[in-house]
Amino acid sequence: MIDLLAASMDVKDFWFSLPLIVTVSLVYAATRHELMGPILSHTVRIGVWIVGFMMIVLAVLLAISWFT
Repeated sequence: MIDLLAASMDVKDFWFSLPLIVTVSLVYAATRHELMGPILSHTVRIGVWIVGFMMIVLAVLLAISWFT
């Protein structure tokens, strides 16, 4: 349990997800809007949504590993 928690707290591995989140958010927002202003604001909202979803999945997986 403690090894899994320590592995999940290894922040350097999360840096690999940053370019992927930015790219997916930009492409998704660019398919919805044409002007740069709405694209950037939508990119930020989608990026926050993706990071939040990833944190929820991490919390669920940690809870499952803790109870098993």
